[in-house]
Amino acid sequence: MDTIRKLLLLPLLIGANVFAQQKSDGLGNSRPNILWVTIEDTSPQFLGCYGNKDASTPVIDKLAEEGVRFTNAFSTGTVCSPSRSCIITGVKTYKLGTGNHRSNYPIPEFIKGFPYYLQKEGYYVTNNAKTDYNVGNVEQFTKEAWNECSGKADWENRKPGQPFFAVYNFMDSHQSRTMTESYSWYRKNVLDELQEEERIGDNDFEMPPFYNNSPEMRKQFARVYNSIKLTDNKIGALLTRLEKDHLKDNTIIFFYADHGEGVPRGKTNGINLGYRVPFVIWFPEKYKNLSPWGTSGIVSDELIDFEDLAPTLISLAGGTIPHHLEGRILMGNKRSNTTDHLILSEDRSDNGIDMVRSVTDGKYMYSRNFMPFMPQVRYIRYMEIGEIKQQMRMDLAEKKLDPLQQSLFEERPAEFLYDIENDIWETKNLVSDPAYKTVLDKMRDQLKTEILQARDVLMLPEYEIGLISKTTTPYEFRLTDKNYPITEIYDAASLSGFRGKDIAARQVKLLSNSNKIVRYWAILGLRSQNHEILKSYSKQILQAMSDSYPPVAVTAAAIAYQQFGNKSAVEKLKKMCASDNMDMALMTINYLLYVENKQPFIETIENVYNMEDRIYNVKAACRDFQGSLGLVENNMKYQD
Repeated sequence: MDTIRKLLLLPLLIGANVFAQQKSDGLGNSRPNILWVTIEDTSPQFLGCYGNKDASTPVIDKLAEEGVRFTNAFSTGTVCSPSRSCIITGVKTYKLGTGNHRSNYPIPEFIKGFPYYLQKEGYYVTNNAKTDYNVGNVEQFTKEAWNECSGKADWENRKPGQPFFAVYNFMDSHQSRTMTESYSWYRKNVLDELQEEERIGDNDFEMPPFYNNSPEMRKQFARVYNSIKLTDNKIGALLTRLEKDHLKDNTIIFFYADHGEGVPRGKTNGINLGYRVPFVIWFPEKYKNLSPWGTSGIVSDELIDFEDLAPTLISLAGGTIPHHLEGRILMGNKRSNTTDHLILSEDRSDNGIDMVRSVTDGKYMYSRNFMPFMPQVRYIRYMEIGEIKQQMRMDLAEKKLDPLQQSLFEERPAEFLYDIENDIWETKNLVSDPAYKTVLDKMRDQLKTEILQARDVLMLPEYEIGLISKTTTPYEFRLTDKNYPITEIYDAASLSGFRGKDIAARQVKLLSNSNKIVRYWAILGLRSQNHEILKSYSKQILQAMSDSYPPVAVTAAAIAYQQFGNKSAVEKLKKMCASDNMDMALMTINYLLYVENKQPFIETIENVYNMEDRIYNVKAACRDFQGSLGLVENNMKYQD
């Protein structure tokens, strides 16, 4: 009798369990499932739903047609791991100290991967499968964030009735496919995966104007379109499975890319092509009330960036937003007010050091280049091994490039200002146009305000961040003026990249400042000044070679060698190439990549490359040095 009673009660017990797990969102609905479809290295300019008639992306286009398509969505970094550190933590890289690609510095224990908070609200959270979070203790961090994180992670393993948050990351549009792997690899792994009628031919698209419109370049750039087409096919298979599992009617779908296009001048570059991403949210009928934009075919120009994702998801799950999350809640009954501008950032990518801070209002993109002696397509090994980059360098040497195309290899100005509504390929810098002075001044002020308020910890050279990370976290270090006098440091940094006698005089004066980071920015700024200005300050620059702070001394040596051919500078640079501190070695070799006469350092660089304890980035910089002289082929592989 007891057995019969239990069988009769079983449906009621299951129903009660499902009801208990489907916690109300306060609007009379059970909480939604959430599916994230993330793709790699893709700019919206190359998708059909964003107006590209040459693209073949019917699955993504349909999702946009039935959902909300955002025209002003931006990554907070322009390369994978910094971007993903912001996505997973909800904290911007210049606060967390995670802006330098695959640096893996520690973060405070209280900062969790945001799926941790979804778990607390009863969600089953899965990641299939990319992490690359760029934080210290990443194994523990990842384990705490996810119920499942692997190539087999799936919503199927949740409890009956349990809501899920599932991430599926598609690699098929990654830079390895669009440019880095050999063409034969691309043919096997991309072209051969497409039906003949699906393939986009070499002459079936419009070439961006910053590339030479030659058959050789078109062959390489067609890879972008075919890689995205393969991605679209695979997304279609995932969405079909969602529907077959009878889950689509209960699932909100997010689709976006992790940063801009994986081609030279896109990924790793602090302009719109590096930051802007495609972004679509699809709502089932059941949850259309959560959308503040409406649903089905809506196009929104609301400004959003990756800082907004964590608080939005936690809010959707019914959780409380942790105090360290400062992004906006995008939807639901706790939606935040909109913003009129975003602050974005770009720092070191692999072996290519750089620092850019940007402001956008959706119409204009302002980028402040703090190291403008690095060109837009600076030496980064993962780029250099790509056939498209090699073709570009060949065309440059053979004088086949027009002024715009050639400018990618030249020193940058201190500032860019582009009208990204009307000049989507960013061909005309408006900084010197008086008609845009009001826009320029406003964005300069917005950037300064954010750097000071956020206490941008990446104003420190990476050498310093490495030292700090041995005893604390960059995030916590930056919070007090005693540790980090940000106003004084920013005043020095704000000069860097601007050229002229008056600027140089101020920088030289700062070389005697008691603060080592101020001195660092003074000498780094002098690196962008021309010979005629610098020869007036040769004494001060030579003295700076003896500075007690290594980043100052080595930067001064790089200037002294390039501008004055100083023999002591040669010896100091050789010594620092082999430094036990990898950040100093990388900084030194990067400086040597952009000096005119590399001859004195050939043997040193070869010896450093052969040292067993050198990390990948140092070895990669050595290979770029050798490759720039034609001493090696561009065949050093990269850890994907």
